[in-house]
Amino acid sequence: MPNLTHDDIKKIANLAKLSIQEEDFPLYQQNLSNILDLVKQMDKADTSKISEMAHAFSLKQRLRTDAITSPPSRELLEMAPVIEADLFLVPKVIEKEKS
Repeated sequence: MPNLTHDDIKKIANLAKLSIQEEDFPLYQQNLSNILDLVKQMDKADTSKISEMAHAFSLKQRLRTDAITSPPSRELLEMAPVIEADLFLVPKVIEKEKS
């Protein structure tokens, strides 16, 4: 078990912007030590044959054609920060699809 000192707990609490009562320090010391022990155990696992992934599910984003189906109402256009020719102007966003 990693030996976390009282000062270690104080520093961690400060970094996490937590206010810990003095009588709670032993509990935090024990819990954080247990977490670090678990991380140490997980570090020993062989992950060399596991491929990297960004998400647990292999989902694809459903895309549709970028076509105007009905013009926005005047009321809606009045709330938009930037419009031109009755269209909303938005920053350009490009997503690259992995192949």
